[in-house]
Amino acid sequence: MMRKTSVILLSAATGAALTLFVSQPRAVLMGSTARAATSDTYRQLNLFGDVFERVRSDYVEKPDDSKLVESAISGMLSGLDPHSSYMDAKSFRDMQVQTRGEFGGLGIEVTMEDGLIKVVSPIDDTPASKAGIQANDIITNLDDEAVQGLTLNQAVEKMRGPVGTKIKLKVMRKGADNPLDVTLTRDNIRVRSVRSRTESDDIAYIRITTFNEQTTEGLKKSIADLQSSIGDKLKGYIIDLRNNPGGLLEEAVTVSDAFLERGEIVSTRGRNAEETQRRSAHAGDLTKGKPVIVLVNGGSASASEIVAGALQDHKRATLVGTRSFGKGSVQTIIPLGAGNGALRLTTARYYTPSGKSIQAKGIVPDIEVLQDVPEELKSRTDTKGEASLRGHLKNDGDEKTGSQSYVPPDAKDDKALKLAADLLHGIKNSANTPAPTEKAAADKPAKAAN
Repeated sequence: MMRKTSVILLSAATGAALTLFVSQPRAVLMGSTARAATSDTYRQLNLFGDVFERVRSDYVEKPDDSKLVESAISGMLSGLDPHSSYMDAKSFRDMQVQTRGEFGGLGIEVTMEDGLIKVVSPIDDTPASKAGIQANDIITNLDDEAVQGLTLNQAVEKMRGPVGTKIKLKVMRKGADNPLDVTLTRDNIRVRSVRSRTESDDIAYIRITTFNEQTTEGLKKSIADLQSSIGDKLKGYIIDLRNNPGGLLEEAVTVSDAFLERGEIVSTRGRNAEETQRRSAHAGDLTKGKPVIVLVNGGSASASEIVAGALQDHKRATLVGTRSFGKGSVQTIIPLGAGNGALRLTTARYYTPSGKSIQAKGIVPDIEVLQDVPEELKSRTDTKGEASLRGHLKNDGDEKTGSQSYVPPDAKDDKALKLAADLLHGIKNSANTPAPTEKAAADKPAKAAN
């Protein structure tokens, strides 16, 4: 049987169904050892069947057969490693929406506060922004149903829906005497995985929050816009990958390619040697060889680590921050048919261009920068890393765990950002690290939205 599969890279986040290859059935030559192993497997399956029937017949309350099977599948997959799992039909749909980065909705980023929905910000040129929804607005009702008592995910799901359908919001706004009733028509919304701004008048700052199907397109647009607005005085680029949990393998490759002229970006190696795949850059550095600083920390995982590792190995970028998460495995999404959800199965490890696996080790930045953390947050600002996850894939040598992941909310307190800007301005840091030079070195081997 042939089955479409999708390759993703995940830490805490899930990835989209992007078809990269089709698995082919393998011919099996069964000798005596294989027959013995198969016989033992069937005995174990018979044991499962016996337990299943005993639970169905003797459990104190009548169980749901489908839930029993789903739980058994979930247990089998979760016992493999922290990133393999079973997704039911709803979880599979949610995963596809998340990594497509596109859905029918209103265009507002929201959070939960005191049981109500608080607007973080409206997304530009969406129904919410056009209707005048503002940051810090409180949404109390959705289609006359009170938000109180709903989870954030439940509220978000109610706000999403088919393009062209309407929804009425009751909004409380500071300074307004009475709640506002706003009726919005859902439209096609694209999640902004890339945000950019000009830093210090002559530096292009680009933050990538996740790797979904919109990321490379957003990166290219940001680069073009910043080049146009800054002009000839552009000193270089700061690419902020801090607390980016990962996403699609293909997007990690194309984002890396945007800064490289040639050379390997990443290789993936499965159980069998013939499954090894290598991805290489194409000519065309979109930044025209300008210096690049990449910011990473303990929350930079998976696809983020592919980008950081490729640019570091090719000496195309200077990495600043703290050691990354250390997730060096690839998951494949295997749909199980209509209504049956999908498997998320770890199928390969990935390696940086120099042939290094970062699994359970992470990427060590060229310059380590520790942030000043408020006292009340010190116990919550370090990630434990891949090496601390129960059942993680092992790596040779010393595994590393724990790294700072705090990013100050105010840019003026951001020590890593300040150092990156100093480097691009030619100012040496305290360790006398030279500022990056303007050259293309790629040829050297080496919140919820709705």
